[in-house]
Amino acid sequence: MAGGCKALAALLSGIAQAAYHGNAALTAELLRGQLYPEAAPEEFAALRAKMGGLLQSIASADMDLNQLEAFLTAQTKKQGGITSDQAAVLAKFWKNHRVKIHESLVNQSRWDNVLKNMNWRVDLKSQSRHIDQINTPVAIVEMELGKNGQESEFLCLEFDEAKVSQMLKKLSEIEESMTALTQTT
Repeated sequence: MAGGCKALAALLSGIAQAAYHGNAALTAELLRGQLYPEAAPEEFAALRAKMGGLLQSIASADMDLNQLEAFLTAQTKKQGGITSDQAAVLAKFWKNHRVKIHESLVNQSRWDNVLKNMNWRVDLKSQSRHIDQINTPVAIVEMELGKNGQESEFLCLEFDEAKVSQMLKKLSEIEESMTALTQTT
């Protein structure tokens, strides 16, 4: 199938949009209809699978330009591999889209929420079950948690002086552990 460089670049873009940027509207049927209408469905499916597999290999290894060149050269020499024109289109596509695809993969691989923002204030308690706790300072901490591209969750915590001290001690221990791991010996 000699679909040309522009169609192949558009196919790679469609594959990347669907696989790495969550654009489910870019189906195989839509891509075939728009880019390779003359191709038989099986022929297009084979091309899409081959290009998708190559792009996945390139992206998962986050190949630099030297690695990419070596990888694509090997693919052109392999039986049933790709043409040098296809290799050139893949190379140009990766050079232009590497950073965004890498960022997307990193965001997709986060297993949990991240701290997006934190606000705090100190209030005086005006009501309490115990009279001796009235007019004591409390820290109100609001944390915004979430994944990029998803709606955030908010967690609101109240700390008295003892809990603030305990929290600061634990954070100091975490900082010391991280510093110890990052210092060169």
